[in-house]
Amino acid sequence: MELLSDCPVHASVPDKYVLPPEKRPSLLNDEPSSDVAIPVIDLHSADDCRRQLVAAEIIKASKGFGIFQVVNHGVAEDVVQGFREAAAGFFAMPAEDKLPYRSDDLSKHFRVSSSTPYDRNGDRYWLDYLKINCHPVTDEHVREWPDKPGSFRSSLAEYSTAVHELAQTLLRLIAEGLGLDGGFFAGDLSGGSTQMNVNYYPPCPDPSLTLGLLPHCDRHLLTVLSQGDVAGLQARHGGRWLLVRPVPGAFVVNLGHQMEIITNGLLASVEHRAVTNTDAVRLSVVTLIMPKMECRIGPAPEMVNEATGPAKFKEFEFSEFIKAYSAAAASREDVLHYFRIHR
Repeated sequence: MELLSDCPVHASVPDKYVLPPEKRPSLLNDEPSSDVAIPVIDLHSADDCRRQLVAAEIIKASKGFGIFQVVNHGVAEDVVQGFREAAAGFFAMPAEDKLPYRSDDLSKHFRVSSSTPYDRNGDRYWLDYLKINCHPVTDEHVREWPDKPGSFRSSLAEYSTAVHELAQTLLRLIAEGLGLDGGFFAGDLSGGSTQMNVNYYPPCPDPSLTLGLLPHCDRHLLTVLSQGDVAGLQARHGGRWLLVRPVPGAFVVNLGHQMEIITNGLLASVEHRAVTNTDAVRLSVVTLIMPKMECRIGPAPEMVNEATGPAKFKEFEFSEFIKAYSAAAASREDVLHYFRIHR
């Protein structure tokens, strides 16, 4: 298995990365700069009397976009940059140092691989990635994390703990904004082992021919993303792809399939993809908050009302959803069709 980060700079896109014409991206800036922008929410004021207003802003952004950015979120910049630098250092290591961690074994707590397993046609995407079980930080997890670069383990532990706390704050605000108890999403709904994807997109000689990551919705509850200062994330909005422009110090937050199902469709999961560029490495750090595998999920009784209508989804065990998501090759409509109640 060849990693893109092991190879010299390509003068052209190798054939195996060239997507069929119908899957290739349009121009990166396909939304006018004066048009729609992803909402940016200041979380600092959530600590005072404006908490209800902040919660309402989050719900409005979630309904309108399924994605938003947060600033003044409480995660220190040196914590964010410390892990981003360690992760970049891992990809920059010689191929032989990464070789012991190359694997497609899903049971591993740390592994590095390339492209994505979620395309049923075997198309390849322009990225390498780390898959990490990162929270709670246990000795079992840490033993499988690499000891090079030297700061990797300590910076990952610090970053994952801080981002997990931020995610719990966001879930409390979402619950309050929906009129639910603040602890509604605590426990089994968000108590699964937190996963992290670190996606590495090297410069691409022709971004019009390939994608960094295929269009998909996240299978989990909530995603918290550090995308750095290099653009590349696009979200589906109003039938078009909207570029999520980097905001200094911000985290991007998007809703997953489980949030859509639990809220009976009120808050929809957002389809998103990654495009490439010719000039710079792009590194994104994606933290995925998920239910426990045995958790029973369905529309919350409080969310089946006049506003949302009758229950739109059947109840299931989260482990069942994971299998269906893989079988549907991450297709938003295919996986939701399986769990939707058809009347």
